[in-house]
Amino acid sequence: MNVSARDLRILVTAGAAGIGRAIASIFLEHGAHVHVCDIDERALSETARLLPDVTQTVADVSRNADVERLFADVRNTLGGLDVLVNNAGIAGPTAKIEDIAPADWERTIAIDLTGMFYCTRLAIPMIKAAGGGSIINLSSSAGRLAYPLRSPYAAAKWGVVGFTKSLAAEAGPDGVRVNCIQPGLVAGDRIDRVVAARAQARGVPLEVQREDLLRTVSMRTFVTAEEIANVALFLASDAGKHISGQAIPVCGDIQYLP
Repeated sequence: MNVSARDLRILVTAGAAGIGRAIASIFLEHGAHVHVCDIDERALSETARLLPDVTQTVADVSRNADVERLFADVRNTLGGLDVLVNNAGIAGPTAKIEDIAPADWERTIAIDLTGMFYCTRLAIPMIKAAGGGSIINLSSSAGRLAYPLRSPYAAAKWGVVGFTKSLAAEAGPDGVRVNCIQPGLVAGDRIDRVVAARAQARGVPLEVQREDLLRTVSMRTFVTAEEIANVALFLASDAGKHISGQAIPVCGDIQYLP
């Protein structure tokens, strides 16, 4: 199976930690040239230490001016673009809809969905100029299931699926394939914060919330950031060259989100 990424030029948003850093790392290991952006300068510094060959930009994808500056950096450092991984996202508020502040709703949609648009509209001409390539969007199990108390996040992640499928049909004739990955419960700091927020909202202990979440997964386990990265590599490589317009769950078979 050919999963080489040799000489591919990759941009990973929110690539300085978690899933983003795992994706940047696996592409680097398989021969790609990788640029990442992130708003967390400390995480970027750590990434520079761990992955010194990865170039980087401080950027908030919800700010169009930041995205314009990011793509100027990509042109300067990579000389073009073959693959965009739209990974940036936040969990958003955990609350009933009537208790969610409009600013929290707007911030979640701005980062999780609008930022994807900002990046993609600049990436598409570059990928077309390269003769085609791949866009990989990060959705979520919340983009295929109901997610009570997390409506802004779910709305954005369902939006990612629609954005992915529409763009795949639009850009396919130009050799650009577009897919999204739908991670489930990914081990790490982020799911720990989500568990804590939901436990507080429900008034239950952390371990009760964690066990309730795992009971929704057929395999009764969390997935890892590296497993998500493996799928991204497959989709961007020749092994995935005829896969487009798909929403691909990597979740251990989540049945519902409590």
